Amino acid sequence: MPPGNRGLILLLATIDLLTSAVCARAGTAAQTWLDAAVSRAAKGDRDALFAAYTNAPKHTGRDLLQLPVSERAALASTAPGTFFDRWTGDDAGRAVLLLTLAEHVGADQFATAAIECYERGDSREQQSWLKALPLLPGSERFLSVAIDACRTNILPQFESIACENPYPERYFPELNFNQLVLKAMFNGISLARIVGLSGRLNSELSRMALDYAAERRAAGRSVPLDLALALTKDAPTEEQLR
Repeated sequence: MPPGNRGLILLLATIDLLTSAVCARAGTAAQTWLDAAVSRAAKGDRDALFAAYTNAPKHTGRDLLQLPVSERAALASTAPGTFFDRWTGDDAGRAVLLLTLAEHVGADQFATAAIECYERGDSREQQSWLKALPLLPGSERFLSVAIDACRTNILPQFESIACENPYPERYFPELNFNQLVLKAMFNGISLARIVGLSGRLNSELSRMALDYAAERRAAGRSVPLDLALALTKDAPTEEQLR
């Protein structure tokens, strides 16, 4: 269970908002399914939880939520720092399942079940899990899973942890955060999508980014236009290095 009354209040509010968002878009059938799945998850039925986690798209759909300003504002107050612009119905449904489980079981039991949802899941299910990661109580316990997820060669899965996600900013050690930024750059992902990048800049990241740029130039390739976002204020500029 999340620590303190405020943590519980925010958890419950987030569950309600995400549930409403799913059911408003997927209809009453989704509400019926979600109510039953949540009830089983709350009773600690892990097999039912895993089955519901996998089957969520059949009931919630996979379309983008496309939240209006009012819903985004409400979620910003209960889940600060988390961006829902790229969330889909199944992302939200799976998050509701995990958060409901966290409400009803102990921290260790929750951590074990949550990790198993990730490990059992296919790429799409793991993407949902990574998006929901910053919402999970005790999310720092999942640091090793999040770092390992950055090693994937599946770009949408990497984006789920690296982009529009405050988790790396909050918990990644400097080395792992730097590697995430370089991998984003290598894959042509806009660095502006990395939450909190400006607050995590460091001299080693600047060195790595400039080395990467030098390698690109030496190979006759273009340098990322947003390279400067990875550089500290006292790092050499691109113009100075040419």
